[in-house]
Amino acid sequence: MSVLLGILTFILILVSLFLVMIVLMQKSKDGGMGAALGGGAAEAAFGAETSNVLSRSTIYAAILFFVLAFGLYLGRIYERKHAASAGGALPTIAAPAVPAAGSAAADPAASPSVSVPSTAETAPATPAPTPDESKK
Repeated sequence: MSVLLGILTFILILVSLFLVMIVLMQKSKDGGMGAALGGGAAEAAFGAETSNVLSRSTIYAAILFFVLAFGLYLGRIYERKHAASAGGALPTIAAPAVPAAGSAAADPAASPSVSVPSTAETAPATPAPTPDESKK
């Protein structure tokens, strides 16, 4: 399914580029970009029916663009729904069971314990003020 969606995405890009070029080739009422980017070349290629050919191909390209875009939208929804129901792309790894409190005390080598020092062990002892210091 992913390969088909990739191919359809490529075709959608080609259709969109074609649609841009077709729109730019058309003559506008005041000359504009159509005359600068090939309005005369389009008339030479298609003859007197240039406006009919270009307008029909614009309509067909626009319809194809919207159909492909909607199809890709539905395809991505379908792909995402089936990827979620299949369990995702990553495997699930079971976490090790936590040993019971009694078994850890019985076999200290089986589960290493980490001792956390209390604040009394880590805090430096502050000496009590001497009577001479309190007078100053």
